[in-house]
Amino acid sequence: MWQTFKPLTLALMLLALGNMNAFADTVAQRAAALAPHMRVSLPAGDGPFPVVMMFHGCGGPRPMFNEWARALNEAGIAAINVDSYAPRGISRVGALTTVCTGARLRGRERAGDVYATYAWARAQTWANPQRITAAGWSHGGWTILDALALRSGAEMQRATGLSDLPEEPLADLAGAFFVYPYAGPPSLAGRREWRISPRGAAIIGGRDLIAGSDWPTRALERQIARGAIIDITRFDNATHAFDDYGAWHPVVRYDADDTARAHALLTGFVAGLP
Repeated sequence: MWQTFKPLTLALMLLALGNMNAFADTVAQRAAALAPHMRVSLPAGDGPFPVVMMFHGCGGPRPMFNEWARALNEAGIAAINVDSYAPRGISRVGALTTVCTGARLRGRERAGDVYATYAWARAQTWANPQRITAAGWSHGGWTILDALALRSGAEMQRATGLSDLPEEPLADLAGAFFVYPYAGPPSLAGRREWRISPRGAAIIGGRDLIAGSDWPTRALERQIARGAIIDITRFDNATHAFDDYGAWHPVVRYDADDTARAHALLTGFVAGLP
C-alpha cells in the first residue's frame, strides 16, 4: 500500500521551497519538511513492521526504488523512500551537476535527513521502533556512513544544521545496509570509529567505476577491525547502479540477476536482525 504524505499547512509548503538548512533548525522541522516527499509502502497485515529507510544516490529518486520497496513489502517489511531533493528544490539536472560533483549537499550535511527520518519513523504506529534499518545507495550510503561517524554535539550540529539533536540520534538503530556506497574523500568513512555499531551489510560492485570497490571495502573493513559486525558481499561483475533499469551512464549496466540477488540480501538481512 502506497502512501504519499501531503503538507498539512501552507506554511509547511512554503518552508519546503527554501534551502533546508536555512529553516530546518530542529529535528521536527526537518522531518516535517521531508515527510510530504516520503513515499511509504506498507506490507499486508497488521503492524508494527520492521522498517527500511531508503536513501537515494546523487541522481535522486529513481523508479527502481519501487522495486526495492515491493521486495521489502513482500517480505513483510515497511519501506520509506526518502526524497532529499524535493524539499531543497534540487532538480534532476541540478543534482547531476552539483550533488554528484560534490559541490553541494555532501554526506555529512545530508546525515541530518537520516536523523530526522529515524525520529519520524520511530513515532509511527505501524513501525517497530526496535527494528529499523537505514539503507543507502551511493551518495545515500555516504550519507549513512557519515551519519554514523559524526561526533555528537557541535560538529554534528554544524554539519547537519539541526540544533536540538540528542546525544545519540540513532540510538537503537538495528541495521545499516549499503549498496555501492561512496566512501572516498571527503567522506568520513573509515577515518573514524562509528559512535554506535548497528549490524551492517554492504554490496560492492567489482566493476564499479564511479564509487569504486576499494574505497568502500577498505572503509568498512576498518570498522570491522574496530569491532563492527558487517557482512561485505562483492558482486564481481556489477557496475555502479547495477539495479537501475533506467540508467543511461556509459559505465553503468543494469543486471536483473544481480538486482534480484541484492533484493534477497536486503530482505534476508532485515529478517535476520534481532
